[in-house]
Amino acid sequence: MKSMTAWAMFTLGLAVGAAVALCYAPQTGVQTRRKLRRGFDDASDTVKDYGDKAARLYKRGRDQAEDFYEDAAPVMKRVMDQGRKAVNL
Repeated sequence: MKSMTAWAMFTLGLAVGAAVALCYAPQTGVQTRRKLRRGFDDASDTVKDYGDKAARLYKRGRDQAEDFYEDAAPVMKRVMDQGRKAVNL
């Protein structure tokens, strides 16, 4: 839920910044549009980069969790077997 709020605030900030830039731009409309387009493209690239990094981190974390589970499963089974044996004594 926090990430949705962060994205909403980012988008709102982007829109407000664009509106302010249009209102106070000391250049022609064509120049302003080019400048805004570059800003939007840069922001889009940044968001895509963060998305790619997040996907890589998620995959890495998932792989590490799977590796841990594979390593821990035999130990957990032995502990459970020992516990069952101890209870049956």
